[in-house]
Amino acid sequence: MASVSINYVELPASKIEATKKFFADAFGWSFVDYGPDYAAIQGAGLDGGFYRSDLKATTANGSALVVLYSAELEQAQQNVENAGGTVIKPIFEFPGGRRFHFTCPSGNEYAIWSE
Repeated sequence: MASVSINYVELPASKIEATKKFFADAFGWSFVDYGPDYAAIQGAGLDGGFYRSDLKATTANGSALVVLYSAELEQAQQNVENAGGTVIKPIFEFPGGRRFHFTCPSGNEYAIWSE
């Protein structure tokens, strides 16, 4: 059988410029613009991009959850808040670690976890 792996993730963003600024400020990510309606993500650990759309990726509407990792969970939460993200589930424990959930300026839900 051929080897297949997840290689690229595309996410909706109604506010591409604000979303790019948020992730640059919070995590130091950079972007390559491909026209006004698409921005490729760089420096995030997995390649991907934001495409202009009014849709939102949230677990409430059945979307897959993009989970990021940080060895410094409290600092990551502070970075999210300082950059303008909204914490929707404060840090909590789960089997295997701790995490929190937040939304970006476009309303997409993400989580960050740590051991």
